[in-house]
Amino acid sequence: MVLATNSDSEEHLHSTFASRYVRAVVPRFKMPDTSMPKDAAYQVINDELMLDGNPRLNLASFVTTWMEPECDKLIMDSVNKNYVDMDEYPVTTELQNRCVNMIANLFHAPVGEDEAAIGCGTVGSSEAIMLAGLAFKRKWQQRRRAQGLPTDNPNIVTGANVQVCWEKFARYFEVELKEVKLREDYYVMDPTKAVEMVDENTICVAAILGSTLTGEFEDVKLLNDLLAEKNAETGWDTPIHVDAASGGFIAPFLYPDLEWDFRLPWVKSINVSGHKYGLVYAGVGWIVWRTKEDLPEELVFHINYLGADQPTFTLNFSKGSSQIIAQYYQFIRLGFEGYKNIMENCMDNARRLREGIEMTGKFHILSKDVGVPLVAFSLKDSSKHTVFEIAESLRKFGWIIPAYTMPADAQHIAVLRVVIREDFSRGLADRLITHIIQVLKEIEGLPSRIAHLAAAAKVSGEEEVKTSKMSLEDITKYWKRLVEHKRNIVC
Repeated sequence: MVLATNSDSEEHLHSTFASRYVRAVVPRFKMPDTSMPKDAAYQVINDELMLDGNPRLNLASFVTTWMEPECDKLIMDSVNKNYVDMDEYPVTTELQNRCVNMIANLFHAPVGEDEAAIGCGTVGSSEAIMLAGLAFKRKWQQRRRAQGLPTDNPNIVTGANVQVCWEKFARYFEVELKEVKLREDYYVMDPTKAVEMVDENTICVAAILGSTLTGEFEDVKLLNDLLAEKNAETGWDTPIHVDAASGGFIAPFLYPDLEWDFRLPWVKSINVSGHKYGLVYAGVGWIVWRTKEDLPEELVFHINYLGADQPTFTLNFSKGSSQIIAQYYQFIRLGFEGYKNIMENCMDNARRLREGIEMTGKFHILSKDVGVPLVAFSLKDSSKHTVFEIAESLRKFGWIIPAYTMPADAQHIAVLRVVIREDFSRGLADRLITHIIQVLKEIEGLPSRIAHLAAAAKVSGEEEVKTSKMSLEDITKYWKRLVEHKRNIVC
């Protein structure tokens, strides 16, 4: 018989929560000097993570928060595979290529029956946009050099509603971002104004299929037609990139006749987020090009030190294989029929939520019937309370709903937005409506924070603003000033 030592006995007789490992605070900025048992390490981390929000109730995010258990198992079985080792994991590489071809065909790329589509998996749409932008910049530089023209001042034309990754691309790769400003009741890029801003240095015009702000689809067909006319007049070849991060897995199933993709000749590349309505957990995006000629060969690297010649066009090198495998699972598991059913259900739930919000009589609905299944809405009267208060109050029920102001020149509009994902049921929609109504009743009985903020501003020596005549822009400015001073103590 083996007897336990005193030290062994001490560790194993005490419960996890009675052990010394949870009685002391774990160092935050310096690695601990000693080890701890695996169950204690798990419990310490798990307990802190309980303070995070519930992903299922995070209605700010477009990113998938639920997958089937069978796919969860596939993900865990492949979590130790480094995708870049293509020679060691040839089946994973093949699955990625199948996904690229499925997406290219979904977007009507001119690919022959036995041809391989041009594209790759990426780390979300952010990397995909970087790769597309680099391809456009290099193609533009090649044309300019062939004509003996300077290449030192490239620009991209977008709407002010673009996601921040476009601003990152412009700053990181030294491209001017020319933004078409928004206006009240028109929260997407105006194609006419966009084409007016195009000049000889424009490497592409970026259209958004599913605006982050309101879910609306921009008119890519009109943009294509106007740009075709300008290109014919000027002799330029200014192309279009479609940022379909949110809408790329919605439009083909709900609006098959809508022309926004490679059916339009000036659309040269499209990105889409597999981890949004592609129904995969966070971490995967896709970029596809119209033809091989639209991706400059000089941007593709060939490596052989992993066992075979491998072409690669990515900003990163190592990355996990799990999300690519999960994407392939969803494609063959659901098929066109399954995706269509899910998107229709999301849209039905969005309509139910919209009807409930309209019935309160307190809100303007800013989102459109055609677009991403979400509801964006603003208060009709913000003289006493704001959408920021509503978002804050809904937190007590567990709902995470963003409140934000629109970009220029509609920054005086403050909005709430609820994104409807696959795992947002009709029951949750009805419960959210109930909670919104409850919050409205509660804040109507509270003193106006706007008046409090105005009084505080007056006391601090700022210009007096009469609360009875405060505009929404004033309200937003005061509230944002308060919010800006809030800091999360966790880095």
